[in-house]
Amino acid sequence: MTNQLIELSHEIESGMITHPGIPAPAISTFLSHEASAERYAPGTTFEIARIDMVANTGTYVDTPAHRYPGGEDLSEVPLERFVDLDGVVVDCRDRAVPEIEASPFRGVAVAGRAVLVLTGWDANWGTPAYLAGNPCLSEDAARWLVEEGAALVGIDSLNVDSITDPRRPAHSVLLGAGVPIVEHLTGLAGLPRDGFRFFAAPPRIRGMATFPVRAFGLVPAGPRQAAR
Repeated sequence: MTNQLIELSHEIESGMITHPGIPAPAISTFLSHEASAERYAPGTTFEIARIDMVANTGTYVDTPAHRYPGGEDLSEVPLERFVDLDGVVVDCRDRAVPEIEASPFRGVAVAGRAVLVLTGWDANWGTPAYLAGNPCLSEDAARWLVEEGAALVGIDSLNVDSITDPRRPAHSVLLGAGVPIVEHLTGLAGLPRDGFRFFAAPPRIRGMATFPVRAFGLVPAGPRQAAR
């Protein structure tokens, strides 16, 4: 038996909409194989692509600078706060209302862990339904996660907050405590409830607060208990 890698990121493609009001990415070719042929030896060609997008595209991470001027940006948050984190999935698919309170997290050991909130909302990805009425965290839930020492919080939904609440309380609480947020995850139901490692590293870009990540879970070989 070998370790298993679980993909937790959406694909980024031209024209996709990640969030209402955020423009879609445009992917094009800067240098094609055909155009590069004249630069190199016969039979040797290269392609260089170009992408025009805002940072909040696809599956991405928020750092404190996203919410707070002067907060840590992508270049300043230590790598160990994004990768090789002990992970735990909290299944909130049975919540009857969009705002998830603290109760599903009580009794879960979250200290020092990546807490991944499974809502099932990723099933709506790429449809109008994904862009409104999203499951989100209440302010109390965010405060509980901070108080209990969560290292990172991820969600498979449009936003960790309700987009109808301009206060953005979950962002404010989590990022105010230095807890990175990963939004638009997918495939969380494929992870075990715990006993896996979580990775979501962005590029090290100075002066930027958010950026897409290739998020994934590493599940060691052996028996495990599924999140579902």
